[in-house]
Amino acid sequence: MRSIQTTSAFPLSSVKPLDGLMAYRSFCLATTRKALERSRTRRTTSPVDGVTPLELLGDIDGIPYARCPSSGSIFLAELPSPSEWADVLRQVSQYRHSPKTFHADLAQSRTDHVYAPKLEWIQDALRLQGLHQPKVLEVVTSPSDFTALLQDSGLCSEVVSIEETDVAHRHVRDEHPGQADVAVLLESLDRIDDPFTLLRGLIERVKPGGLLFATGLVASGFDMATLGLRNRYLYPPDRANCFSLQGLSVLLKKAGCSLLEVSTPGVLDVEIVSTHLHHDPSLQLSQFERSVVEADEETRKAFQTFLQQQGLSSFARIVARIPS
Repeated sequence: MRSIQTTSAFPLSSVKPLDGLMAYRSFCLATTRKALERSRTRRTTSPVDGVTPLELLGDIDGIPYARCPSSGSIFLAELPSPSEWADVLRQVSQYRHSPKTFHADLAQSRTDHVYAPKLEWIQDALRLQGLHQPKVLEVVTSPSDFTALLQDSGLCSEVVSIEETDVAHRHVRDEHPGQADVAVLLESLDRIDDPFTLLRGLIERVKPGGLLFATGLVASGFDMATLGLRNRYLYPPDRANCFSLQGLSVLLKKAGCSLLEVSTPGVLDVEIVSTHLHHDPSLQLSQFERSVVEADEETRKAFQTFLQQQGLSSFARIVARIPS
């Protein structure tokens, strides 16, 4: 099983500035809160294995989160009905692509620093696995910033986008099951209400032995482990699920997938904690955590490289093989 590092570097402000995030984050929280007022169900067992009882952890602006004690994964503790959740994801996706958020101003920067490296990652993995011109199934809540890049890359014979909630909630019957060679889930497992059902629905749509590419924020990463629920990048619906790296691996194996690559090539952990401390100097950090974020640039870079190498960054990439 491979683990990948990256030497690329870019500032937090070029992809998701903390100041610019606040309006978008507030919209996400308000939209989630309204849906929960209409209907809500308590999550009692961990989405990692479907068995382990969840423990209440705290709340984010009054919205409760829970923790899986066996894996350290963090989950939104209550969910609205599946139809309400699908509507929440649609509303948030449309707002994200409106001129009202920071995403519009940073569109090119996010393409360069967020989506282009993911395309390169997929390209490298396809080459290693000997897959040429595959049919790709992209799992999204429309619209997707990644679709055009995939289509224009020349990597794929065809790119088909499908709504993640349709797959998870089994609303769409696939007329040609098992025809895709590859499935791509960029943060889908972070926001879907039923991650296991999403994976099982995908497996039915991908050829046996095909590939699955998944990315997500992980609770075991440095900035998430340091900040916990104080992390401003943790909020529903985008982070309804924040699996640990172990939890994400267990979930994929439970769905029948075998893991080919598990990496945490994130570059922003130290800067995220540093930025939170800048915004709130009273933020409680351990002596070690504070010494890291206040260290010189060379030390900070070396520590971020260590996090990548040891699977301790908060951004995860996984390549898995669909069961034969």
